[in-house]
Amino acid sequence: MTATIPSLGVPVPRYFFDTYDGDVLVPDDEGQELEDLEAATAIAQEELPHMARDGLPDGDQRTFIVSVRDEAGQVVLRAALSLVVEYPSAMADRR
Repeated sequence: MTATIPSLGVPVPRYFFDTYDGDVLVPDDEGQELEDLEAATAIAQEELPHMARDGLPDGDQRTFIVSVRDEAGQVVLRAALSLVVEYPSAMADRR
């Protein structure tokens, strides 16, 4: 059963948020009913810092990705956050 926006009687689309941390792809099988793509964009952007919070277990660089799919399975948005750790003083010592 598809939810509707009560005041408008318009069906609410379902969006799926697949995450990738550079090693592991986690597909979203449930999704969320949201008013529009703008709401899905906000959720994708909010998720990225949470993914990066665990740090960099293997190395000093990682790109975190949230791919948003619509109900038809089409990717409608991809948001990415690149995290890079540098050691400027160590680089200067090597010279």
